[in-house]
Amino acid sequence: MGISGFPDFAWAVGEESSDPIVLRAGTPHRVDELAQSGHLGRQDADLADVAGLGVRVLRYGMPWRLVEPAPGSYDWSLWDRALDACARHGLEPVVDLCHFGLPDHLPGFCDPSWVESFLRYFEAYLARYPDVRWFTPVNEPLTTALLSARYGAWNDRRASDADFALALSLCTLANLEAHARLVADRSGWSVGAEALGVPSSPEVDEATALRLALERATWDLHLGRPLHQLAEAAFSAVPDDLRSRIEVLAATDHVIAGHDLYPVSVIGRDLTIADQLDAYERWATDWHARYGTPFWVAETSNLGLAVEQQTVWLDAFASRLRTMRANGLPVRGLCWYSRGDQFDWQTALIEPTGAITEVGLFTQAR
Repeated sequence: MGISGFPDFAWAVGEESSDPIVLRAGTPHRVDELAQSGHLGRQDADLADVAGLGVRVLRYGMPWRLVEPAPGSYDWSLWDRALDACARHGLEPVVDLCHFGLPDHLPGFCDPSWVESFLRYFEAYLARYPDVRWFTPVNEPLTTALLSARYGAWNDRRASDADFALALSLCTLANLEAHARLVADRSGWSVGAEALGVPSSPEVDEATALRLALERATWDLHLGRPLHQLAEAAFSAVPDDLRSRIEVLAATDHVIAGHDLYPVSVIGRDLTIADQLDAYERWATDWHARYGTPFWVAETSNLGLAVEQQTVWLDAFASRLRTMRANGLPVRGLCWYSRGDQFDWQTALIEPTGAITEVGLFTQAR
């Protein structure tokens, strides 16, 4: 089975559970993808559907705000039910504890207080569920920081490089502190998920170079590498004690990094599927040369392609990953994200109209 029982190559499916706060008609609005999909009312049947595909690894999250409705007060009923259903259907979860949203009593991702609350939640989770082995503590720190603190669209609705650097640093700290607690408690692994921006050509313009340097900062911080010089200015205002703590905790042991690659992740125009996968293979090869860490594709779907091209994309991607493994890259799996169709991801949740995003293995009608 390989790493702590993790398959040599995991075929996985995820359940979409994003819940950031966005603006709808100028008023703060809580996105609730689980409620929109009706998953909690059909949880057992949905997980049976996943198991029926032959899948044994499930990326699964429960909105933190539902588990901690008041500070320090935990309602474990939803997680109890979810883990019981996983066991019943032979699914082992990669547990996702923070997926773009915070409990209502926390001010935002740029306020350090959320990290302290998150770690108390994580410790309580470890105490209650001693058999869970694989965790994605904070899903996609980069996307969380970009949308909440650089593009002004989610949660904090800030929009500066300095705010982005602070939010990303705090997300990284939360992940690393959780990882340290996990490996001290059990033979567990952090199984990551992080958004990618992949250039279709090695030659990029100045604006794209800055964007990629800022995006690469998530890997540099998590995996203990120096920041790119183009990113240093943004991170210069991050408090020294925060940066120092991240440097101390940066970890590659008991870590499988996550690459979240969609057709829309590749920067360029008029690209074929082969072009997109060529770009990812080139990027992943360079990524592994720098970081030396095993990785998996923690999310993919046809996002950016017509639903009719789902199987074309999946078949081509799976074939490319086999080639990459044959060439020595430690690719540990692929996760289709998600089980069911999503809502409003055509606009990154910025315009929450309830429009269906056709990326699921199952439609909204199941």
